[in-house]
Amino acid sequence: MSQPRRTRSTLPKAGLAVAAIAVLAAGWYFWSKRGAADEAGGYRTETVQRGDIRVAISATGTLSAITTVTVGSQISGQVTDILVDFNSPVKKGEVLARIDPSTYQAQLEQGNAQIANAQAQLRQAQASLHNATLDFERKQSLSAQKLIARSDYDLSRAALDQARAQVNAAQAQIRQQTASLKNTQVNIDRAVIRSPVDGVVLTRKIEPGQTVAASFSAPELFTIAEDLSKMKIELAVDESDIGQVRTGQVVGFSADAFPDRRFKGVVEQVRLAATTNNNVVTYPVVVTVDNSDGTLLPGLTVNAEIEVSKREGVLRIGNAALRFKPAEGSPLAELQVQGAPAGGTGGNGANRGPGMGEDLQALAGSLDLNPQQKVAFDTALEEMQKRQAERMAQAQTQQGASGQQQGGNRLFGGGGMRMGGGSGGANPAMLAQMRARMRDRLNQQFGAFVSTLDDAQRGKWNAGLEAQLSAKRVQAYRLVGGKPQPVMLKVGASDGSSTEISGRDIKEGDLIISGERSAAEGK
Repeated sequence: MSQPRRTRSTLPKAGLAVAAIAVLAAGWYFWSKRGAADEAGGYRTETVQRGDIRVAISATGTLSAITTVTVGSQISGQVTDILVDFNSPVKKGEVLARIDPSTYQAQLEQGNAQIANAQAQLRQAQASLHNATLDFERKQSLSAQKLIARSDYDLSRAALDQARAQVNAAQAQIRQQTASLKNTQVNIDRAVIRSPVDGVVLTRKIEPGQTVAASFSAPELFTIAEDLSKMKIELAVDESDIGQVRTGQVVGFSADAFPDRRFKGVVEQVRLAATTNNNVVTYPVVVTVDNSDGTLLPGLTVNAEIEVSKREGVLRIGNAALRFKPAEGSPLAELQVQGAPAGGTGGNGANRGPGMGEDLQALAGSLDLNPQQKVAFDTALEEMQKRQAERMAQAQTQQGASGQQQGGNRLFGGGGMRMGGGSGGANPAMLAQMRARMRDRLNQQFGAFVSTLDDAQRGKWNAGLEAQLSAKRVQAYRLVGGKPQPVMLKVGASDGSSTEISGRDIKEGDLIISGERSAAEGK
């Protein structure tokens, strides 16, 4: 009897132990969440990660054969035979249909009779010519002997010319009747409708016994796709995206008919024939597709993505961190990137923010410079950084004297100023002027270095320099030890949710502020 009592006494103790463990786990969970929130200092954050950025443009289009031939009839008549149907494979020259040729066969017989009549008239004219020739020769001899009157000689000569003209007329009539006969024979041949290419019949628009009329235009009888092993898609790309589309770019697409498959194509042509529909301008982009297995069908609507660029293994961050702007009066609004001028850009140029020297060094490193060129670059870079430091020091002195901190915060502290790339709140004309001034200044400072480059190096330098000037830069806020620090980021490719970034001291795992927590969230 004692053993059952011990079993009943251990059950409540086990339950209390489980409950105690659950309480401890819950307490640890809330403590860790609170600790993480405390570490974030009341901010929502995005973590800098390393990964791939794929930029793609979405568009819709329709699949079709690369070459589609419409087969018509050049003659009128009743269709007597149809030898192919939908989806029938055909070879070049194969008979597709026949039209009743009775009318043209009657015309052919009539033409043969007319030719025979013309040939008889020719023989008669040739006989008359022979007789006129003999008569003229006799009278010519007699006229030379003064045995006949001159008038008789002239009459015989006119009769000879008339006989020759009748022969020529008969010969011309034969040629005319022969040409008419050939035309009739062509029409008889056209009564047999043949395929002009190797392919597959897509449509058939006639039935046996139907009468076709080709009086004003050739009626369409069949549509033949020349080769369905290769197909094309005509995509309608919006004007805002067409500037990024290039020949040779990879296109991935899907069709509702095959929801579990993903197909690929290549941009073959970007056509200039723009189309405007409801004030929306689109450009046709032709994509070629390999359809060797015959899966894809003409006429399918596809949803395509044109891969504009793909960046692999880059630092990226959620777009919320780049859109963040501190509220007015927030401590973050008083922060700005160290060394950035506070009162405005002036002659310094906003593009020469932190990291510009590193970018130029990376660009020079890709040019395979010789020792002389490296010395010239290092000298120019050192001079640029020296002048930059002097201007920043002067700007900070002027800022302290005039108290223009507020203006500096508006320019560099809001997080929304995209330096060099423009932004919604920036004046595009002003940014263009800033880039132009910066371009002139860099060309002047690095002129001696550029003169040492060959043509290939100079082209790569100019292209890279232009890319640096037009690059987008934005101020963000990084959490270091729970405290926010302003940081200038250079923005690269974006897939709509994440964006490639780079900047001084930015590394994988950094926390970038994307928002400020409310009082309720802090609790």
